[in-house]
Amino acid sequence: MVLGLIAGGAFAGYFPREAGIVSLSASIITFLAYADDKTRASRNAWRTSEATLHLLALCGGWPGALAAQHLLRHKNRKRGFQFAF
Repeated sequence: MVLGLIAGGAFAGYFPREAGIVSLSASIITFLAYADDKTRASRNAWRTSEATLHLLALCGGWPGALAAQHLLRHKNRKRGFQFAF
């Protein structure tokens, strides 16, 4: 919902369009990183570090991170991760 407001506001002229494009891109990349990490976790493969996931969220991908935590049920029960998020 927040991402929709940011993107909609950018394309309506309330924010620079670049802000909407960057926010949307960062959220998609972050969501995909969470999905990849969840897949790797189920396969016992090399994982994405929590620091990387936090960095992606901090760089503007927090709507994608929040959506991934909810929709994929990934990293949503880990208290230390949630506290840092």
